Amino acid sequence: MKFRNKPFLLLLALLMTLTLLVTGCGGGTPAEPSEPAVPADPADPSETPAEVTPEGGSVTIGTKNFTESILLAHLFRVLIEENTNMEVTVTELGGTIIAFEALQNNNIQLYPEYTGTGYITLLEESDILPADETYEIVQQAFQERWGLTWMAPLGFNNTYTLALRQHMIDELELVTFSDLLAHDQDLTFGATMEFVERQDGLPGLSALYGFEFGNVLDLDPGLMYTAVRSEDVDVISAFATDGRIPAYELGILEDDLNFFPPYYAAPLVRMDVLEQYPQLEILNELENLIDDETMAQLNFQVDEMGMTEDAVAREFLTSLGLI
Repeated sequence: MKFRNKPFLLLLALLMTLTLLVTGCGGGTPAEPSEPAVPADPADPSETPAEVTPEGGSVTIGTKNFTESILLAHLFRVLIEENTNMEVTVTELGGTIIAFEALQNNNIQLYPEYTGTGYITLLEESDILPADETYEIVQQAFQERWGLTWMAPLGFNNTYTLALRQHMIDELELVTFSDLLAHDQDLTFGATMEFVERQDGLPGLSALYGFEFGNVLDLDPGLMYTAVRSEDVDVISAFATDGRIPAYELGILEDDLNFFPPYYAAPLVRMDVLEQYPQLEILNELENLIDDETMAQLNFQVDEMGMTEDAVAREFLTSLGLI
């Protein structure tokens, strides 16, 4: 049988084939077309989606091996974690040089440091200057040399001092460091190994005042105050903000020749990390909020009341309305 109308049959077959193809690809109800995502204008908060949260990230905060440094690190940690989406780790290191090298090597990204330590120990300066000048010098030098920056000072000056049992101060009628010169050869001096060896510690102090203590003992930071209270040593290098001074019935002497520079505490942070995580600027909320008496009380809560650094930090920050 021959088909005389081939063009018509070919056209009909083609239309049937196309109909089958379209029906087969449908697969049911067609999906709603999606609108392409349009980035919100960061300058217009009303266009920022509700689910957008502060940038995350992680940092490690280092500490030196004494209560105040550890406590300050946890204060920083809690403040950061409660106000940003960052994860924060605290790691306890040794003395100044170990902490500073860890910061330079990016093993840690920040740690609490003291302007006097930065000025004397790390910059190897010797002229004692007012607190504001000391801060300006360390700020500029640390940025230029190492790419590190000092954030806002916390407010307290934890300078070194010399502490003795209060009854000994009264009996010997001691007021100043110089008053010890009449008794130093009969006294045992106790301090951390770092203080005994550092130029801004016992060597420099002895050179300026002429001290010749009868004996010098290296002590763990946690044992110094117990050692002087139990009369294992007579004089210790103490921190002005240490809560154990009044708790252990100790007294401090006046640095009448101004050997010790101002030691104002502040977060020392890598500039590249601060640029990467600008939310770390939250630490500047602590500027000048902690005076000497307050810091001594916070240290006392850890050393004598047995509270954890985390608990002390949270209670204090809550009292300030920062968390």
